[in-house]
Amino acid sequence: MTTRRSTAQRTGLRGVLLLGPAFVAAIAYVDPGNVAANLSAGAKYGYLLVWVLVAANLMAGLIQYESAKLGLVTGQSLPELLGQRLRTGSRLAFWVQAELIAGATDLAEVIGGAIALHLLFDLPLVLGGLIVGVVSMILLGVQSRFGQRPFEFAIIGLLAIIAIGFLAGLVARPPDGAAVLGGLVPRFAGTGSVLLAASVLGATVMPHAIYVHSALARDRHGRAEGPVQTGRLLRITKWDVSIALTLAGIVNIGMLLLAATNLRSVSGVDTIEGAHDAIGAALGPAIAVIFSIGLLASGLASTSVGSYAGATIMAGLLRRRIPIVLRRSITLIPALILLWVGADPTAVLIVSQVALSFGIPFALIPLLRLTNDVRVMGDFANGIAVKVLLFVAVVLVIGLNATLLVLALLGN
Repeated sequence: MTTRRSTAQRTGLRGVLLLGPAFVAAIAYVDPGNVAANLSAGAKYGYLLVWVLVAANLMAGLIQYESAKLGLVTGQSLPELLGQRLRTGSRLAFWVQAELIAGATDLAEVIGGAIALHLLFDLPLVLGGLIVGVVSMILLGVQSRFGQRPFEFAIIGLLAIIAIGFLAGLVARPPDGAAVLGGLVPRFAGTGSVLLAASVLGATVMPHAIYVHSALARDRHGRAEGPVQTGRLLRITKWDVSIALTLAGIVNIGMLLLAATNLRSVSGVDTIEGAHDAIGAALGPAIAVIFSIGLLASGLASTSVGSYAGATIMAGLLRRRIPIVLRRSITLIPALILLWVGADPTAVLIVSQVALSFGIPFALIPLLRLTNDVRVMGDFANGIAVKVLLFVAVVLVIGLNATLLVLALLGN
């Protein structure tokens, strides 16, 4: 009995030690773009859109698992598989759009971190953006020098800070339980709520997270050898994705509940700075500081993961690599320029989320086709039930983001 228990404990410990890639990918789901979207949803519509976040997180979990499965079964990342199948002209065009989307993501993340440093230390936004860039270079240097595992530990630590920063306000003033349950009923309240729902979804399902998760899982575990090892790694990956995306979902829902409880009908909360001031007025300066620390951790972690994703995209589609720290230096420039010329940070965040909508189909549709293909996945190709669920998720994500674009263009 003792031997059996010890063996089970060792097996369980090995399983725990294999967790991690999904936590890195999950950072994309709690970046500054999510903060802006979720706070706006809660402040304007209270608990109305809780169901959107729950649905978005369920879809995200399925999509991220499929990306990780693709990497484990094939031993290749999604960009690598696409690079092998596309002709030269199509491959270059695909790379350009993927890089533009990654760049839009990076804008939001650097600017979000700069806003946090401004709130915490009253630093100029340009200086804050530069500091965020330097710290993200250090994090990426850890990955380049010591490998993926220390990078995962650093990102998981930042994720824990993010969770504390954005959930602390709920401890100080818990939300109305009955109202939260009411928010699980799918419904809208006019065009504005549809726009915000699409924005929330667009800030949740991120193209670069889909690309990078296939590489993260592959780089950590390698290509599985034989069906037994593949099945074992996929079971661990299900737990990895479930735990990481559940935590990210709790943080996202917590942000909406924080705004619904404390910022409902409060004027001036349509920016992160305004929301921060209102949180301080409602819950005290300590909670406002903790919120700012969470925002800073969000910017630092997400911009590091975004740069990692960009390097994965380039390596797969161009079949070339440049030092990831050099890449970080180059991609930091647009954000610093926008901050230098005095662009409205909140407006940049919103535009970046709209831009991300263009990239979602380019990541989701190939993922759907590849994971359904027996020639690619062998015995681990999706079954009928998963095919249907993934197809519905893809249609919903693309459909709601198309709605976001149309409504944004109409100015509603």
